[in-house]
Amino acid sequence: MSLCYILVMTTPETAVHVATSEAEFRRAIDIVYQRIAVAAQRVDRAPEDIRLLPVSKTVPEDRMRAAYAAGLRQFGENKVQEAQTKAEAMNDLDVHWAVIGALQSNKTRDVAQFAHEFQALDRLRIARRLDNQLQEFGRSLDVYVQVNASGEHTKSGLHPDDVEDFLERLQEFQCLKVRGLMTMALHTTDEAVIRQNFAVVRGLRDELREHRPALIGDGGLSMGMSNDYEIAIEEGATVVRVGSAIFGARDYSK
Repeated sequence: MSLCYILVMTTPETAVHVATSEAEFRRAIDIVYQRIAVAAQRVDRAPEDIRLLPVSKTVPEDRMRAAYAAGLRQFGENKVQEAQTKAEAMNDLDVHWAVIGALQSNKTRDVAQFAHEFQALDRLRIARRLDNQLQEFGRSLDVYVQVNASGEHTKSGLHPDDVEDFLERLQEFQCLKVRGLMTMALHTTDEAVIRQNFAVVRGLRDELREHRPALIGDGGLSMGMSNDYEIAIEEGATVVRVGSAIFGARDYSK
């Protein structure tokens, strides 16, 4: 594919206008699902095998309720406090809450109480605290292990060479259910670099499936955001984390 393919993909700067009504959300969601289907078909994959995780950070409750009315049942949040506040405010709805950002030790108890999924696990200390607190609450938590495939020092995640050992250590935690691996590609317009980042994690998953299948759970791959989810699907993503392409540009002023 050519570089122009990347340049026309949805980014926060070229995102749909800020959706507020159920009808607007339905249109935005339909477009994303259509693009998921087209990307899947390009590589002979079934679109239904790819889960859309809408990322609702900074989106207020009223708009999230409109998105729920339009059919969304899962929301991903980067900040624990924001996610927990929303979960409490929307506890009348059947919502699957995913925490997708880095987790500090003083926030593990909150996650253990309300979240259904954590997609940025990369430290044993956090895993141990989560498991202890989940046991206390009689809950379990789906987790994805974060891999730093781009090599950026500013990104969280394990070096690919350290993932197998980390997964081995996770076997001791009975309340953490490993579902697969998560990564973020380098933020660039260079399609080859993005594709290579995703391919590294897919290759790691495939190797684990072949030699250590018990470690990788479902073998899921959470890869791709609004600016690169179509490439991620072509490279094997089973979960795409899409925010601005559904909700519109973020409002970070509050």
